[in-house]
Amino acid sequence: MQAAREDLAPPKNDPFTLEELKQFDGSDTSKPIYVAIKGTVFDVSHKADVYGAGKSYNIFAGKDGSKGLGKSSLKPEDAVPDYSDLPEADMKVLNDWHAFFSKRYNVVGKVTDLPAAVASL
Repeated sequence: MQAAREDLAPPKNDPFTLEELKQFDGSDTSKPIYVAIKGTVFDVSHKADVYGAGKSYNIFAGKDGSKGLGKSSLKPEDAVPDYSDLPEADMKVLNDWHAFFSKRYNVVGKVTDLPAAVASL
């Protein structure tokens, strides 16, 4: 497990819609790569070898794939922002991922249009 980064920038609170987030999926190398978890948008560009186009975790790039992270699933149908039906054990996994990302990647914004079922969680 890699150590927490000491050089993280102060978190930003820029608004992103789920549609706007799609622009940051790694397919355009001139743009950063963003992954959102529970509505928090992280810049994962420095890990393009993992999140870039065609890479193992690209399924989460340019979207909020919280449910898939909680389920430890790489299935496209699970890479969705509505995690309201996750059982407690999967919620713990999702929360652990959020904490992991918070220590390693810059926060660049928040998703403004999460599904109603999770918008207040």
